[in-house]
Amino acid sequence: MIRFGRIGREGGVGRVERALADETAIAIEANGIGYAVLMASAADLADLATGFALAERLADTAADVIDMDMHRVDAGVLLRLTLSDRCAPRIVERVRHRTSESSCGLCGIESLEQALRPLPVLEPAAPPAAEAVFAALDALPTDQPVQRATGAVHAAAACAADGAIRLVREDVGRHNALDKLVGAMARGEMEWDGGFALVTSRLSFEMVEKAVLACCPTLAAISAPTGLAVERAKAAGLNLIALARADSYLLA
Repeated sequence: MIRFGRIGREGGVGRVERALADETAIAIEANGIGYAVLMASAADLADLATGFALAERLADTAADVIDMDMHRVDAGVLLRLTLSDRCAPRIVERVRHRTSESSCGLCGIESLEQALRPLPVLEPAAPPAAEAVFAALDALPTDQPVQRATGAVHAAAACAADGAIRLVREDVGRHNALDKLVGAMARGEMEWDGGFALVTSRLSFEMVEKAVLACCPTLAAISAPTGLAVERAKAAGLNLIALARADSYLLA
């Protein structure tokens, strides 16, 4: 908790205490090679590391993550992943195309071909019923304890076909929140089972790609998509729900 000065519109001055969201440097190594540094909330890190490895296509399944060591250091957290032997060539190839690291997984990649790699095409699936989307939107706030305390983090939720919230992960980064959700589902051998993902952020192309690689049939968000996100989603067969509100949403 930290104390802030509170200044009102009419000139009133007071003091308030607020909890602050955690933001920590998370360095990820894969098979002894430094791969990326993410700024993330230092919770559910095994889920984050697994989801990140899947999103980066370093691993195909959670079983490819053979071992994971976490070390807290003064500067943050070091996550050392040991991936299966069949994944080793990918790590070297991906690192060759990276000259710096960021949570978006794009900065420093030398070629556009590496930035926009082909996506698999999903099995055709109908979007969720409107009642399910509204039910998930209504229920999600109760599953966001960190957001309620800090007002500063994103959430990614796995929702059942009827809109019931099955699993939620929170993080200061929208990419990280989705990676944590995907990683938790992979580690728990959870399938989408006709459900969908709901995120409290805009729909960038990276979010679309993470959803497609996780075989998620529908990605819903409370904010708007980018043009590239819509283009990539359509090419991969991903249903996009945007600007999801209590009374309406857009279906791309």
